[in-house]
Amino acid sequence: MTPLLGHTRTRFCARHALITPDGHVASRVPGIEGARVVAHITHAMGAGFVQSTITFEPAGWARLTAGPDEYVFFVQEGSIEARIEGKIYLLTAGSYLYLPPGLGAEVHAIGATGKLISFQKKFVPLPDVATPSVLVGHAHKIEAQPFLGNPKALLQVLLPDELSFDLAVNIFTYQPGAALPFVETHVMEHGLLMLAGQGIYRLEDAWYPVTAGDVIWMAPYCPQWFVAIGDTPASYLYYKDVNRSLLAP
Repeated sequence: MTPLLGHTRTRFCARHALITPDGHVASRVPGIEGARVVAHITHAMGAGFVQSTITFEPAGWARLTAGPDEYVFFVQEGSIEARIEGKIYLLTAGSYLYLPPGLGAEVHAIGATGKLISFQKKFVPLPDVATPSVLVGHAHKIEAQPFLGNPKALLQVLLPDELSFDLAVNIFTYQPGAALPFVETHVMEHGLLMLAGQGIYRLEDAWYPVTAGDVIWMAPYCPQWFVAIGDTPASYLYYKDVNRSLLAP
């Protein structure tokens, strides 16, 4: 069905945003060639991190220079090769990679196009706590745990729950009709990508229908709630900042 002229579900507010695929516009990013980069969440909207989708053409590549930023890459489609300090990591759909600060990387698709989700932020060190090392995993190998005892709402924690990490990236999967048990309100900021299915997301006092491909930004203390609807499970990938002082730097 052709969308109505001038219509979009995208909404941008002071403390939350829903960004739908119909309005995506690619950005030219230094160090990335032969790839379509869509910057969903950035500092320009008041966020403390960057969430992007990078879709590589067969000859596309990204070269990340060593610096204070850390990254988490989640491969959504295709196969991706990452080269870090002379080591080669092969990532397939569902794989993820944590790149700590101070390390550079070269990333490109293998064969056909590849799509990855990127979360980027400035790393906040802790005294006497080691900086994390490169970490590679696959979502299929992460056991899903019932959220607060609900077997119809399953949480996969992709990164170790350790003080050395100042960010978390998880996957939440809901059976149709399953929901968060209460409206959450917390200091952690979120970036979220709907991976599959559909549902209703409450953000502050607004209620949004959401489906696969939608991106959501939630500022700290934005009230939030989700329920899965439809005939198939709904799942989303999300970021949050964790494990650091509550005092402003």
